[in-house]
Amino acid sequence: MVKVCVTGIGLISALGGSLEDSWQNLLAGKSGIRLHQPFPEFTPLPLGLIAQQPSELPMLTQIAVDSALQDAELVSPLADCAVVIGSSRSYQASWEILARQMYEDTAKPMSSFGNWLDTLPHMNAIAAARQMGASGIVLAPMAACATGIWSIAQAALLIQTGQCKQALAGAVEAPITRLTLAGFQQMGALAKTGAYPFDLHREGLVLGEGASVFVLESAELAKQRQAKVYGEILGFGLTNDAYHTNSPEPQGKNAIAAIKQCLERSRLSPADIDYIHAHGTATQLNDRIESMVIQRLFPQSVAVSSTKGSSGHTLGASGALGVAFSLMALKHQILPPNVGFQQPEFDLNVITAARLSKVRQVLCLSFGFGGQNAAIALTR
Repeated sequence: MVKVCVTGIGLISALGGSLEDSWQNLLAGKSGIRLHQPFPEFTPLPLGLIAQQPSELPMLTQIAVDSALQDAELVSPLADCAVVIGSSRSYQASWEILARQMYEDTAKPMSSFGNWLDTLPHMNAIAAARQMGASGIVLAPMAACATGIWSIAQAALLIQTGQCKQALAGAVEAPITRLTLAGFQQMGALAKTGAYPFDLHREGLVLGEGASVFVLESAELAKQRQAKVYGEILGFGLTNDAYHTNSPEPQGKNAIAAIKQCLERSRLSPADIDYIHAHGTATQLNDRIESMVIQRLFPQSVAVSSTKGSSGHTLGASGALGVAFSLMALKHQILPPNVGFQQPEFDLNVITAARLSKVRQVLCLSFGFGGQNAAIALTR
């Protein structure tokens, strides 16, 4: 099987405008979550905004793609590079604005509202391909909060099967919209003060915006280019609960199946994993089931943290941010902290402050609405 390496990372989040800034702020235990009132219809809410107002999807994509290519020392055009850029919400913000304009001015002709084709869900991946001059395979996965890991897995598979030697993969999310806030608020899922994953007094999730994309290459090509390598993708697991619209299957059996699938493909045992970057949304149900899954499969000593207490929950991009932070943990041999954690409820080895540690193999987890389960294993 062809080895797949990560040779470039581009990241922007509420924690910082670059990978290095976000990483350093995370290690310092800082959070990008603040009280904001982006829309007058809503009372102030804790949100992981990059700026004072909600960001636009194209801007986040452009920054992350440029940063990843620069980090990998690649110059456009890259005609043979595959592009796999996913998003859970995609251009939802644009559609909400369009709908509002249409209803407020019914006399206005449809032609004056711009080209709505530019805001179809897959067009962000197309825009990324255009940005880097890539004319090969383009994919635009959507798997709720599992989108980021799914995108990276699909890109790795393209390289492993010889369909390309190089791919840009990841996910972008600009989810701070009226409909998204109203939906999560109606569910009672939003926190009132902040995100505290795995904490006894966790309140719920905090929406955040962000993007993380990666340059993936075959080990052979990376060696030819003498590229720096962050780590290797060992394997992945993808399953679906087929259970409920938004509640995970209570026993976590299909989440367990995804992790076992990932470990088997990676030729690892649970004891080989040094660190788990957990999904850790800080909601009551998801944290409880994820904790149960980890406890059933792994030794109690395995280090666990969720970085959503720092960045907020970036929905489809959350797994991609998690992979970026996991690769930085491998590179620097530092375990990132679970910011916001004060009082344990579960018997997990939660990392409360950044610390040096021998990190060889890392597992990154994502669980999305509709029962989408994703796991990916990484190594130095």
